[in-house]
Amino acid sequence: MSSVSDVVGTVTAAPPPATPANANIVREVARRRTFAIISHPDAGKTTLTEKLLLFGGAIFIAGSVKARKASRHATSDWMEIEKQRGISVASSVMQLEYRDCIINLLDTPGHQDFSEDTYRVLTAVDAALMVIDAANGVEAQTLRLIEVCRARNTPILTFINKMDREVKDPLDLLDEIERVLGMPAAPFTWPVGMGKSFGGVFDLKRDRMRIFTAGEDRVREEDDIIEGIDNPLIAERFGAAFTQAKNEIDLITGASPEFDRAAFVAGRQSPVFFGSAINNFGVREVLDALVDLAPAPIARVAIQRRVEPTEAKFAGVVFKIQANMDPAHRDRIAFLRVCAGHFERGMKLNICRNGKEIRTNTVVTFLSQRRELVEDAYAGDIIGIPNHGLLQLGDTLTEGEDLQFTGLPFFAPELFQTVEMVDPMRSKQLRMGLTQLGEEGAIQVFRPLAGGMLLLGAVGTLQFEVVAHRLAHEYGAEARMAPSRYQLARWVTADDPAELKRFIDANVHRVMFDAVDAPTFLAAHHTELRAIEGMWDKIHFHALREHAGLVFQKRIGG
Repeated sequence: MSSVSDVVGTVTAAPPPATPANANIVREVARRRTFAIISHPDAGKTTLTEKLLLFGGAIFIAGSVKARKASRHATSDWMEIEKQRGISVASSVMQLEYRDCIINLLDTPGHQDFSEDTYRVLTAVDAALMVIDAANGVEAQTLRLIEVCRARNTPILTFINKMDREVKDPLDLLDEIERVLGMPAAPFTWPVGMGKSFGGVFDLKRDRMRIFTAGEDRVREEDDIIEGIDNPLIAERFGAAFTQAKNEIDLITGASPEFDRAAFVAGRQSPVFFGSAINNFGVREVLDALVDLAPAPIARVAIQRRVEPTEAKFAGVVFKIQANMDPAHRDRIAFLRVCAGHFERGMKLNICRNGKEIRTNTVVTFLSQRRELVEDAYAGDIIGIPNHGLLQLGDTLTEGEDLQFTGLPFFAPELFQTVEMVDPMRSKQLRMGLTQLGEEGAIQVFRPLAGGMLLLGAVGTLQFEVVAHRLAHEYGAEARMAPSRYQLARWVTADDPAELKRFIDANVHRVMFDAVDAPTFLAAHHTELRAIEGMWDKIHFHALREHAGLVFQKRIGG
């Protein structure tokens, strides 16, 4: 991936000096931990999210926030379609306090069709918690997400889940993590048995075993713990399973590298934990590790300069927009990562993209869709700004300084469908729904220059299903979708604006505009794209758009 200077050129103007922080900002920033949970679908990511909230005291019974009759839904799965399908299709943001630390937890979709949302979330965190199904090992979507983390040098903790089932040998799992992900693994806990013989996990750092208890949906008042690996009570109670585990512990103690926090923070080593999230087991160790090992908020790179989290002046970036979190009010929430300074409710902030001012009297914090007004926030915190289309993905907000943070990705879609109204009397609702869903990045909406039907672009087919469901249930707009002849999209720019206009005029039936009015060329196949690129050598074709400010990166070879 290109560097910032490759994308936008070298900054020539001297940036204004950063305002020094006060002691309170430094102290508050040090308390923050902001991380995302990532995994392949069905590895147990959303369940682990729920249990982290449980152990953090944010909820008292797992699933209880969304209790409905006899069934429970995950706290982080708030959309109606998520409850019906049992999947996460949108990232959720939750904040809790644990051991005097403020933890900002972001649950991401595991399904690859919603990877764009996950990629953008990963730009807003300082660490990632990777969940691996112990029966399946490292799966395809996990590998893709890890590649994104590694490209950003994001520290990764690993939780190997579902040890209460018949799973792969833990030594094989450790080897797979190191071999497939290309980084050393440092076990912090080790399982004793698996499946029906699963007895618990041995804490390698504290030299004690936590005994497994199945079926817990509440935090136990006291854990069953046996101190010391040579304690005869462990061998008596767990027999052959413990003998095997002790031999494995002896092996990994000699063969595995010592945990190196500097390597972990640089994204070159991963501490590993074993457990069973659905049974609340092994979760406390992970939560403690996030507090003890994960870094506090780090500096963020803007085009103009490097922004330190402890600076006195506020700066933040919008990494996610969600429509209809409260369907009764048809609101749009812009999720903003605080990058520097101290936010106070009511302060006036400047949108760097257009210079407009925004007031912050109703900014909120989250436990999934449940929200509370924010009085103040510091670097690392995620806050929500209700707005009606004023903010876009990638917007930078400051107290006045002109900054633009980089790295928020928009990928050229690979699947396309046309969309039209089933009931022409509901066309206004369709337009409004598609506009808002396009702004939040749930789908890419392209508006034809020459008139005609809107075109939807996606990276996965499930996105179309989710958009159709949300149009019907959130906007009352039944839509008819049909496959399009297009298979490729490229954003187009030119050094000379006149040359870009000439290109658009010459290709009026194949150029559309996206949610931020960026011109986009549509092609039916790669041969057509290559032919056009050859004919228009002064036009730049981009497979990735960074943010609403239209900083582009060019993919070599199209």
